[in-house]
Amino acid sequence: MNIVLIAGLWLDGSVWAEVSNLLVGFGHRPVPLTLPGQGTGERSATLEDQVAAVVEAADAAEGRPMVVGHSAAASLAWIAADRRPDRVAKVVLIGGFPSAHGEPYADFFEPTDGIVGFPGWERFEGPDAADLDDEARRRFEAAAVPVPETVTKGLVRLGDEHRFEVPVVVVCPEFSPADARGWIDAGEVPELARARHVELVDIDSGHWPMLTKPADLARILAHAADA
Repeated sequence: MNIVLIAGLWLDGSVWAEVSNLLVGFGHRPVPLTLPGQGTGERSATLEDQVAAVVEAADAAEGRPMVVGHSAAASLAWIAADRRPDRVAKVVLIGGFPSAHGEPYADFFEPTDGIVGFPGWERFEGPDAADLDDEARRRFEAAAVPVPETVTKGLVRLGDEHRFEVPVVVVCPEFSPADARGWIDAGEVPELARARHVELVDIDSGHWPMLTKPADLARILAHAADA
């Protein structure tokens, strides 16, 4: 199966390198994306530019692809299901949940001069970054790409209710499947509360398992693709 891989804020497609190699060994075809304004393009890139890149990758895939979104990019993966509900075979969300229609994509951090740079580790101390050692943190910071404000403050647009028929796997890194189920049942994740098929999978990692637990993550993704 083709597996479209979308990283969250500040990361380009290279962050999936080890996971991609392992997925090839499992017999799948990884498609790691580098998004407009997040490794390609200019500061003028918009959320819709990123959506278009994801949809284009799904359209170009052989067969029906699985679309994987990490962190904020959970919304990009879900938008792909909304735009192509008959094309996307499954959505996997790693450490994130999709925003609802009309909500900002990732308005979590204050922009400076039109861009949102990596804010430093203080915001992520605790379970998010506990498994990243000093060297891994330095590599992350060196590779981090500032994201245009026009992306982070872009509004999510959803319109096809057939998206709720697309199977969803939520990979739970810094939180547990029980936590995720509680948030969904409480209505805090309205998109997943309406999804017909939601599976919750645990992974013992912080917020960036593609860096700290690539083998475990690749096995989870391969199993999701095979199921």
